[in-house]
Amino acid sequence: MTTMATPASDLEIARSVKPRPIVDVARELGLHDDEIEPYGSAKAKITLSAIERLEAENPRGKYVLVTAISPTPLGEGKSTTTVGLAQGLNRIGHRAAVCIRQPSLGPVFGIKGGAAGGGRSQVIPMEDFNLHLTGDVHAIGAAHNLAAAFIDNHFHHGNALGMDPLNVLWPRVLDISDRALRKIVVGLGGRENGYPRETEFVITVASEVMAVLALASDLADLRARLGRMVLGTTRDGRAITAEDLKVAGAMAALLTDAIKPNLLQTLEGGPAFVHCGPFANIAHGNNSVLADRIALVTNEIVCTEAGFGAEMGAEKFFDIKCRASGLRPDAAVVVATIRALKMHGGVGKIVAGKPLDPALLEENVEAVTRGSENLAKQIENVRLYNVPVVVAINAFPTDTPAEVEAVKAVSVAAGARAAVVANHWAKGGEGAAELAEAVWAAAEEGAPDFKLLYPDEMSLTSKIETIATQVYGADGIDLSPAAAKQLAQYEALGFGNLPICMAKSQYSLSHDASLKGRPTGFRLPIREVRLSAGAGFVTPLAGEMRTMPGLPSKPGGENIDLDPEGEIVGLF
Repeated sequence: MTTMATPASDLEIARSVKPRPIVDVARELGLHDDEIEPYGSAKAKITLSAIERLEAENPRGKYVLVTAISPTPLGEGKSTTTVGLAQGLNRIGHRAAVCIRQPSLGPVFGIKGGAAGGGRSQVIPMEDFNLHLTGDVHAIGAAHNLAAAFIDNHFHHGNALGMDPLNVLWPRVLDISDRALRKIVVGLGGRENGYPRETEFVITVASEVMAVLALASDLADLRARLGRMVLGTTRDGRAITAEDLKVAGAMAALLTDAIKPNLLQTLEGGPAFVHCGPFANIAHGNNSVLADRIALVTNEIVCTEAGFGAEMGAEKFFDIKCRASGLRPDAAVVVATIRALKMHGGVGKIVAGKPLDPALLEENVEAVTRGSENLAKQIENVRLYNVPVVVAINAFPTDTPAEVEAVKAVSVAAGARAAVVANHWAKGGEGAAELAEAVWAAAEEGAPDFKLLYPDEMSLTSKIETIATQVYGADGIDLSPAAAKQLAQYEALGFGNLPICMAKSQYSLSHDASLKGRPTGFRLPIREVRLSAGAGFVTPLAGEMRTMPGLPSKPGGENIDLDPEGEIVGLF
């Protein structure tokens, strides 16, 4: 592949490499030409029949989860590490693939920016990855909003099912951060313009349809899950589903292409499977089961990421995704940065869009050690499932040897097999070779005693309390009267065996973003609980968690434009 210079931005680095024809990447995986559907020359969809064929022919590779400490608003480079690790594994002679989520347009135009990785560890084409890709998110939004339209149409035409207009559980969605849509009233304007009622918008990646798509095993399972989605209830508490409203079939028809995983490539030409993109702070935060399945039967080892810290995306990976798929992980990587550990240790402040606090650039071993309590807890969280852990110290030029040694000491003491400095942002796979060696060794050991955190038959309230106390470190939970009533209702409807998908702040082990490090002495307040019967989980909302983000004072979208040649600029 083309030798790269040292351009100034991730976008320039991505454009300095000419992607391989995607058909060549697919053929190397053992895919037949009629099993891929190209979208241009650098991306393609993979048919479900290819997954079935290859699962019948090939053994499964090793399965590695990449997670992290509680992040700063800048993130800890988890996506970059996932890509760099896969490149590193290929460098040391193991056939490796990356499985990664498609980003939401909300953060792309908001605070965080794109999610294709960074530096010399990216998925390309970077612009396609971060914007529309193959249209999956748009299809999800259309399917979701079709159900919303059916609900209001049902009210307009007499409400034969007796749905309670005050207990409609189905919002509308939009994949742009827009706080003005958090609470709205629809149906204003007279008899011909719908039934007036209060509702809301959530961001598309928080839609239950996104979660369903990410967890579905095939088209039949997708169709069945869509039918089970509860859209509202009658006044006496009976569930009304998408099947009852006769909209599930049309929703499935809109998703027949979106269910197929997308194949792209890393900067170094290795396979990258990009599919689905639920947030981990308000959804389950993992890419699709189908993408992982095709990756596992076409590679020796697969690196898949879960959103935000281990108490969020990793817990949901284990307790929701693995429970649904039957797949079992072999190892996990916890990503940390020295600057974030200093912040967790009480030094400096990180604000997206503003220059880094100078205190975070100065050596401070004491702050790193204090902040590493967060890292230690996240290692312990993964070890709750009996999965071996490797810590990846995502390197920055201001890190000092003494700070690195402090992190390594805490990591090993907390139960990690190893802690390795990784320089994949600057050097790509070469910079992740040592990390790759450690991860391969951990995956070889595997997790023969893998276990879930709680059994299906445990009550919903006990499941919430188990996560709060064992994973977050809370002293207990406090249910609002509304939340207690909702939990009782969902159990009465027969959904008590579902797992929990907690919605809470990503910036702390607790519900309170201001509580850094390893907070203790707190209780987890649950204000509301939502049912996702099709996806197969129940979502408690902790604290003030919102399902529709807002844009910051200086949105990232201000920097995005077209240059005179029509090329996108300002996308990071």
